[in-house]
Amino acid sequence: MPIEFTEDRVECRDLVGVAEAEELLEWLQCWPAAQVDLLGCTHLHPATLQVLLAAGTRVAAWPEDASLRAWLETILKGAAKREEDDRDGEEHSPR
Repeated sequence: MPIEFTEDRVECRDLVGVAEAEELLEWLQCWPAAQVDLLGCTHLHPATLQVLLAAGTRVAAWPEDASLRAWLETILKGAAKREEDDRDGEEHSPR
């Protein structure tokens, strides 16, 4: 199975396809503070990536594959940075 759920973490292994996206979304809706472990992941379908982005899931471990790691770090860290910047902007905007 490409996805394994624990109490506070989801582990993605090997090829995580579109079939796992819905189950991942449902689980993350129940466990919004959960983290994702991508260490053993070799492929992440864009639908599954969109779930991680929409949920704002923190990454506990990045993939071993250097090119996949670089691609995912760019996307996921960039999204987290934009979200942080948006929150900072709200704190400084006049009401």
